[in-house]
Amino acid sequence: ACKPPGERNIHGLKVNTRAGPSQHDSPAVSDSLPSNSLKKSSAELKKILANGQMNEQDIRYRDTLGHGNGGTVYKAYHVPSGKILAVKVILLDITLELQKQIMSELEILYKCDSSYIIGFYGAFFVENRISICTEFMDGGSLDVYRKIPEHVLGRIAIAVVKGLTYLWSLKILHRDVKPSNMLVNTRGQVKLCDFGVSTQLVNSIAKTYVGTNAYMAPERISGEQYGIHSDVWSLGISFMELALGRFPYPQIQKNQGS
Repeated sequence: ACKPPGERNIHGLKVNTRAGPSQHDSPAVSDSLPSNSLKKSSAELKKILANGQMNEQDIRYRDTLGHGNGGTVYKAYHVPSGKILAVKVILLDITLELQKQIMSELEILYKCDSSYIIGFYGAFFVENRISICTEFMDGGSLDVYRKIPEHVLGRIAIAVVKGLTYLWSLKILHRDVKPSNMLVNTRGQVKLCDFGVSTQLVNSIAKTYVGTNAYMAPERISGEQYGIHSDVWSLGISFMELALGRFPYPQIQKNQGS
């Protein structure tokens, strides 16, 4: 296992906000695609898990990238394709709530095909665990960087907003927007990840209290109905933190919540 990443300086990073090739080697999907064009049923998803192209025998695990939310994320090598992956391995002896979050994340990863959302390669069951295989972002998450200069932050913001706009076009709220869920690679791409607490909007509103409290919009904390504006609030707090190099409200425990 490798040591957890320390602080890294983002100065000089050229962030590319132009659409690159999707993880399926197909042209990038427009940010304004109608939601019904990407919908997949739960039955289809379960079929992919049972008969997917990814399997344990083809994976060679390397370093440990991190822990949390019931699982461990590894850097891994996929032998048939030669790709480097990030593989989240989750033991299924977890709470029912965490099991629901896993299924939510799989549903959303399966639906999405955007250059601003982490690429999904597949998932598989082995004994008492599920492994979720996604794109490996070699720059890590933005929460480990020092204060980010304004001209770089502006380009990061473009990519993150495009990622959120894509999710909203599918009527999906992220609900856990924060720097640790924004990943960067050395090609200058920025992508959103971690959809375990995301939800499908019904009539543009939601009511469930989930997410990380420190980044949560007031209407969510007070238990009111909320919509995409709550993601916008979390985005604003996140970019204040990235611009300042510290959480803007030090009296609040940043790691409260899921």
